[in-house]
Parts: sequence; C-alpha cells; structure tokens
Amino acid sequence: MNEIQHGSSDPIGAVDGHDVVSGKPIVPLGHHELRRADIDPKAAIRAERQVATMFSLSSLMIVSSIVAFIKVPNDTLVILPLFGPVNANHITVGSLLGLGIFLIGTGAIHWAKKLMPDVEVTEERHAFASSAEDKAAFGQAIRDGKAASGVGERKIIRRSLLGALALFPLPLVVFLRDLGPMPNKRLRETIWDKDIQILTDATYRPIRPEDIPIGGLVNALPANLLKIEEEDGNLNERGKASIILIRMAPADIVSQQGEGWDYQGILAYSKICTHVGCPISLYQQRTHHLLCPCHQSTFDLADSGNVVFGPAARRMPQLPITVNAQGYLVAASGFKEPIGPSFWERG
Repeated sequence: MNEIQHGSSDPIGAVDGHDVVSGKPIVPLGHHELRRADIDPKAAIRAERQVATMFSLSSLMIVSSIVAFIKVPNDTLVILPLFGPVNANHITVGSLLGLGIFLIGTGAIHWAKKLMPDVEVTEERHAFASSAEDKAAFGQAIRDGKAASGVGERKIIRRSLLGALALFPLPLVVFLRDLGPMPNKRLRETIWDKDIQILTDATYRPIRPEDIPIGGLVNALPANLLKIEEEDGNLNERGKASIILIRMAPADIVSQQGEGWDYQGILAYSKICTHVGCPISLYQQRTHHLLCPCHQSTFDLADSGNVVFGPAARRMPQLPITVNAQGYLVAASGFKEPIGPSFWERG
C-alpha cells in the first residue's frame, strides 16, 4: 500500500490525486462540470418537457384512480402471478394512485438533476444564534434559490406541478365513501322499545322483580336481540342495547330521568359509559355509585345517573321499565336519549 507522504498537498485519504480506497481521481473542491442542459438550450427545453410530462401523467393517474374506485366492481377478483386472487378494485385503485405519487416524485427529482443549480456550496460552522446579517443573507439565498430553480420562468413545469398537487388530495376525499354509509339516526336509536322483555345477559332468561335483591345488579339484554343476531349476524346492536338492572330501596332514589321509570326500586341504565364507551358493571351498593373501570368516571344511579367524578360529560341514560301481564320485567319504552359516548351529530 502506498504511504501518504508528509507535506503532500493531497487531501487526507488521497495519494497522487486519487482516493486511497477506490483509486478513482478526486475532483477538487469547487470544480464544477456543466451539464448538457446548462449549455444546450434545446436540452433544457427537452428536460423541461420531460418533467412537465411526468407531472401531467401524475394528474391523469390520480383522476383515473378516482374513476377506477367508482367504476371497477368491488367484488371482482383477478389472478396475479405470485399473488393469486386479489380484489380488482383494490389493485387498480392502488396501482393508479401509487403511480401518480411516483410520477410526482420522479418529476421533482428529474427537475432538480437536470435544471436546478448543482453547484457545491460549503458553509463553515457558526454560532446557533444568527446575526441580523446572516438572517438577511439567508433570506436572500431563499430568493436566489427560487430564482435559480426557474419556478417563475418555467411556467409549464410550475403549472403541471400545481395541477398534480391540486389533484392529489381528491382521491383521499373520494375514498372516504368506502368507509360505509352515514349512520343517520342509527347512533341515536337502540332496539329497545315498549313491552320488549328483559333477559339476563348470561342465560337469556326473563327476569321477575323478586329475582333481584336490594343491592343486587343484573346484566341484561332485550329479548329481540337474539333474533336480530341470528338473522343478520350483526353484533353491533348488542353493544348498544346492553343494560344493567340495579335494585335499591325506593326511599334511596333521589331522582330519575322520567316520572316513575323504576319498578319497586329496580332501575335500568345503559351499560355503556358516556365517556368513551367502556362497558360498566362496577356498582357500589352503599353509595349507589357506578364506576367505569377505564377512566374512573363515576355516576350516581340514585340521582338520575348523574356524573359525580371523572372525565365523562354526560349522565348514564336510563331505560324506563315496568312488568307485563306475566309479571316479568319489560321496557316501558326505548331510551329517550342517545347511549354511549358523544358523537358529532348529537345536539
């Protein structure tokens, strides 16, 4: 291996103007080779058109992804090598949108490599606090860079890039449709209604008032839930319709959300916390408080389910109950307010 001679003018790691490791000639700092686009106006125009073509194709791909999202059936499968059957809508939309993003990136790179200045700039380290002169110089450098990039002069690049960037967010807005139909009134309603029988959550048995002792708590569901789940396979209604039954001495009931909504001291409340929707069944018999295990919101079930502690902002919704001719507990009506956490449409 050649040794580096003391006093040599070669930089560290170089011998005779060549890199020690690779053996390639070292280009002196400050040396700049002009590109073809720098010396040939036709080459510059050609590069400008290439960049604009990439940006324009990006716009076309983005618009095509929206069309494919709407027109290509979502239940059609295509066979791809190595991947097997894939959803035609997903692969078409993903490919077109990905190609559109790729073309924006490649166009920007091609623009920088062919048309923007490529002169090496060195800057000595300086204090973190910039002087007024440095700040002014930085502002000037930004303005110079803008001018050097040609964004003001090369109108075809500027317009095609702005067009591609303007169209890029549109698929994201259109694809929101794939989240499903708007809930409309479904967030406000449950399957509870007048005369629907109340069943235990575990055994699905009807409940008589005498089955619940004072201080007792029973997790319960509406009787029509089983048929809905068998027919539709939909478990969403279970989450909204789950309730708890609590029995206390009638004299301990301070207030209710409706006149006579209890039956002999038995109260029915939604099981879903009004903070973020956690299921609740931690009941303190002595205080009549219901505690959410997630964030410790606490509700006073003897006082209309009002919040007494924690981050919840709304009381627990109460379900009015009574008994039917056979002496079993039933709902006197549905919930009078939306259950669960607050949502954007709730007034």
